[in-house]
Amino acid sequence: MKRLKNNLILHILIAVVLSLVINFSYLLLPIITENGLDRRTMHDENETHNTGVLHIADDLYGYIICDCEQHDSVYVSSWQVRSMKLQEGDHLRFTTHGVWGDTFSEEQLQKAHPRLDNIVERNGESFDVEALYDRPSRTVEFIWQIAYYALFSFLLIEVLTYTPRSGRRTRWSQLRLTLFAIVITCVGVYFAPVMSFHEGTMRIVFFFQAEPHNNTYLVVITKAVFMLVVTMLYAHIYRLMHRHQQIELENEKLKTENLSTRYNMLVGQINPHFFFNSLNSLAMLVREKDDKRALEYIDQLSYTFRYIIQNGQSSTTTLKEEIEFAEAYAYLFKIRYADKLFFDFDIDARYNSYRLPALSLQPLIGNAVKHNSITTKNPLHVTIRTKDGVLEIENPKHPKLSSEPSTGIGLENLKSRWQIIAGEQIEIIDTEETFTVRLPLANPEK
Repeated sequence: MKRLKNNLILHILIAVVLSLVINFSYLLLPIITENGLDRRTMHDENETHNTGVLHIADDLYGYIICDCEQHDSVYVSSWQVRSMKLQEGDHLRFTTHGVWGDTFSEEQLQKAHPRLDNIVERNGESFDVEALYDRPSRTVEFIWQIAYYALFSFLLIEVLTYTPRSGRRTRWSQLRLTLFAIVITCVGVYFAPVMSFHEGTMRIVFFFQAEPHNNTYLVVITKAVFMLVVTMLYAHIYRLMHRHQQIELENEKLKTENLSTRYNMLVGQINPHFFFNSLNSLAMLVREKDDKRALEYIDQLSYTFRYIIQNGQSSTTTLKEEIEFAEAYAYLFKIRYADKLFFDFDIDARYNSYRLPALSLQPLIGNAVKHNSITTKNPLHVTIRTKDGVLEIENPKHPKLSSEPSTGIGLENLKSRWQIIAGEQIEIIDTEETFTVRLPLANPEK
């Protein structure tokens, strides 16, 4: 829902921007100002002005009798007569332009009468063609144009960026959407708002009849075609970005599923390993017929199993919970080795809420016991402490005369789990005298 809302806002913003670009594009200015009545007359101070009297023929075209340089009269079209509301006998001060075109010969062009260009004064007063009509303000025209083309662009964007629920678009469906967008463009041309200069109102193209010299239709068609082309380009870019985002999401999903599977496999390796060693220790107590220690051992064993069951599928746990488990787990080994095995815990209370992968200490304690000789004359001391945000597990090296075969589960298992869950590498310091493993803790406040 949130993603749909974000896309809607993006499409609206793009539509408004396109509407502003369309209506302020300098590419349209030559079309608008070439022959249309919208242009504002700009007079050059050095431009030659002629004067004369207007006469209107029966078919409503006019001619100005004047004392011009090359001709005695200037042609005035019937469209100019009607649009400028000229009257018989008007005294005009005006400018002219010649006849041009590739279909005429040079001799014909020289003999042709000049045409009326602009009227500067009529009957001794300054002439402004726009003052003849009650034209609405430029602000009203601006608002109509921006609103319509923004809506027009938004509809095109929604159609061209439409994605079915399946998330896949076939070539046929894409072709249908493109054809539908073209139909919308054609309809949009007929319902585009235009300014009726004579009536002073905004009208739609379908009910608008322009003069032959007015380029209104050409302007509207140019805007619509430009809007369609730009919208199709944006829709193509949008689909590429959407597809790229979908690929990234799928990759992240696959990556997460892969990490979860690997983690569950690694945790599954811990439980049978621990269960096997625990049964061996319990069998030893039973053989010695030490019921008191056997019952106490069972209590501690049940706590450790309960912790493993509760946290076996959890990715992380707090340091406090892990240390409580390590104390119970270490107790099982102390029962087994009597006064020959010692565990020293030096944990700073400020790190209690720090997090680490669950069941991290179990393989380290187990390896320390497994790979070192533990005797009355040569007891083993395992130190578990915190230092600078790192949990350290250290033990002196008392190599056994005959080393036990390694299953490869312990330390490599821990490395993999830390890499998967914490995204960090543990530090292993192996010297001739001591073996130390440093586990970086995660600050929950960061």
